Amino acid sequence: MQEKFTDYLLRSGQEYWERYLHHPFVQGIGDGTLDTAAFRYYMCQDYVYLIDYAKLYAYGVIKARDLHTMELFSTVTEGLLHTEMELHRQYAARFGITREELEQTESAPMNLAYTKYMLSVAQTGSLAELVACLLPCIWGYAHIGKRLAEAGLPESQPLYHDWIRMYASEEMDEMAGQMAALMDELASGISATERQVLEKHFITTTKFEYMFWEMAYHRQAWPI
Repeated sequence: MQEKFTDYLLRSGQEYWERYLHHPFVQGIGDGTLDTAAFRYYMCQDYVYLIDYAKLYAYGVIKARDLHTMELFSTVTEGLLHTEMELHRQYAARFGITREELEQTESAPMNLAYTKYMLSVAQTGSLAELVACLLPCIWGYAHIGKRLAEAGLPESQPLYHDWIRMYASEEMDEMAGQMAALMDELASGISATERQVLEKHFITTTKFEYMFWEMAYHRQAWPI
């Protein structure tokens, strides 16, 4: 039986998945020891990231070649704009972050590089290239959520419980599964050269995901 393309991608990025799990930011959420100041920084940066992330799914609607795929990307876009971002605002308020503070956040250098890389691919590449860029974020968060939930919620910091629950949820798993299935469908029958292009995008954005945790942990900012 021929290996699915997504299984190949998962193997190619395996080193980074494990590094995600052992990153001190992720570990700190899991055991409750992460400084809430670092998490507040992360919440603000993640909010501006989500704005561009929603745009990526809008590009998916444009590049889709059938109504079913258009509906999939449209549903996710609507969910991001009208559900996830509102939940993000409500959750941020528990850390004392106002909506105004979220919306006035300036993207840190790494955050800007990550989102602009994906938006560039979305504008100039194929739908398959776009999906290859989207997968690491979806898969990475679902992977982290499950592993942290399996280890148990941190008793010392209840504020992190809902974050873990959200990314360990069936909804997150379903979304990741839908994107993976689409990736396999789009990769079916393509040339070896095209597969290499998709793998390059996947590995690049997988590295960006790891760097996002680094950015948040060190609260990186533009030089003054």
